[in-house]
Amino acid sequence: MKHFQPEVSEATQFIRRESGLDKDASIDLGIILGSGLDDVAKALRPRRTIPFRSIPQFPEPSIAGQVGMVVIGKLENTSVCCIQGRLHYYEGYSMEQVTFPVRMLGSLGIRHLIVTNAAGTMNQRFRPGDLMLIKDHISLFLPNPLLGSNQMAPGPRFPDLSQAYSVQLRKIAIKCAKDLRLVIKEGLYVAVSGPSYETPAEIAMLKKMGGDAVGMSTVPEVIVARQMGIECLGISVITNLAAGLAKAPLDHQEVLNIGAQVHQAVSRLIISFCRALPKWSPNPTV
Repeated sequence: MKHFQPEVSEATQFIRRESGLDKDASIDLGIILGSGLDDVAKALRPRRTIPFRSIPQFPEPSIAGQVGMVVIGKLENTSVCCIQGRLHYYEGYSMEQVTFPVRMLGSLGIRHLIVTNAAGTMNQRFRPGDLMLIKDHISLFLPNPLLGSNQMAPGPRFPDLSQAYSVQLRKIAIKCAKDLRLVIKEGLYVAVSGPSYETPAEIAMLKKMGGDAVGMSTVPEVIVARQMGIECLGISVITNLAAGLAKAPLDHQEVLNIGAQVHQAVSRLIISFCRALPKWSPNPTV
């Protein structure tokens, strides 16, 4: 497995040229937006929108609800690059392609990354519409995105994931949620490959392992980000009860509908986070 360094450099140079970024300018925060959560990008002022299809080497998403844009601008005093539309392993992309946007964000100089997703809950204390900060993850069914040669990778061969999700960034998010009077929970996220939803037996197993929510993304992106030294904050929108916990069959449209219902809360949380981030250490530790 290679790590697309020449391709990443080409894409990064294109983004800088199209957005008017100085060659030495860095971006404070990257945000990867999950299903139904695209309104965050609309809050950037001013903003420059670049379609995936126009960026050299950049794959396009194929799933409903994913628009495929890179949006650069500012939220408060924080410079932001949003990846509006995610690439999923289940779409047939390689892990190099799935994590290509993260490598591009790292090449743009980001120091912090917010990764959002839609997830089903295995925790009976959680309900559709809840927000969950990811405190850790389990990945059993996805190939590691760092497999293969590490010669051109911008990071260590064996990156430490003991705190893949920054404690400091979670503290900021919790304070922001409290100020906004938003209820936010913390939990363990389990990544599966999809695209089929899990069986009730699989959910029972994952629940016994300590999982709170299950989804089909995020973990490969976080692994690559941590290899590059980027601090990560994961936010899951609980969109459905996992298999065996609900009476009705699982439906992807339900995921999109719940995401649409809570996008305002997520947007408010992320905007508040961006306002708070510069008040903390410029390089918070995990």
